[in-house]
Formats: sequence, structure tokens, C-alpha cells
Amino acid sequence: MPSSGAANGPEGRAGTTWDAIDWRKADRIVRNLRHRIFRASQANDLRRVRSLQKLMLRCYSNILMSVRRVTQVNAGKNTPGVDKVVVKTPAARGALVDHMATFQPWRVQPVRRVYLPKSNGKQRPLGIPMIRAYCTPYQKPWG
Repeated sequence: MPSSGAANGPEGRAGTTWDAIDWRKADRIVRNLRHRIFRASQANDLRRVRSLQKLMLRCYSNILMSVRRVTQVNAGKNTPGVDKVVVKTPAARGALVDHMATFQPWRVQPVRRVYLPKSNGKQRPLGIPMIRAYCTPYQKPWG
């Protein structure tokens, strides 16, 4: 029985080692959950949809895939958000995954608004979200 009470968190792990992650397995788990949510929504089973969505939010593989997308795959991976944080090293990515697995922020954080010039002279707004969740100044596991 886990003592910390964190759902689906890294209780048994010493920490996430970014280079040792089985990405095929994580992708398969996330894809399967997405497919289950889709099938439940097509069947109009709203209770199951909500339950599967909550499961997806707590899923460790979903956290892995999300951190990978934001810190490696995304074209804006080198642009800091409101929190001025850019995660570049594998150790920092692993620490961010561990932090996100134990801390679930349910409050919406602000988005940094930047205006890009268009060819016709007008400006297009762009929202840049924050990397890490809200935490106290004493909780900085990623350095």
C-alpha cells in the first residue's frame, strides 16, 4: 500500500531515467487510452468517458509522452513560457516527469501572450504556456 497517496506516481522508483524509457510501450498505453475514450464517447457512455479521462490525467505514460512532446518534439521547445523555464537535459526531463507525477495542479496557470507580425501589417497573437506546474520556491527538482 503506497504511503504517499499519490495516484500512479513514482513511489517504487528511485527517479525517472530519461534514456531508459520504453517509448513504444508508453506510446501504446497512451494510444490505447485515447482509443478507449473515443469508443466510449461514440457509445455515448459519458460516465465511462469521464472516468477514462481522469485515468488519462493520472497515467504515468501520458506524463512521459507530454513531457517528451513539450521538451523535445515541439518546435517552440527553446522558448520559455511565463515561468522562464526551458528544460534541455535528460536529467532535467526525468526530474520534471517525477515532479509532474507527484504534483497534480488543477488550477489554470497564465499563458504568455506574444504578437507576431503578419504580412498584411496586422499582428497575430500567440500563447506560450508554462512548462512546469505552480509550486513553491522551495520545490525546484529540475535545477
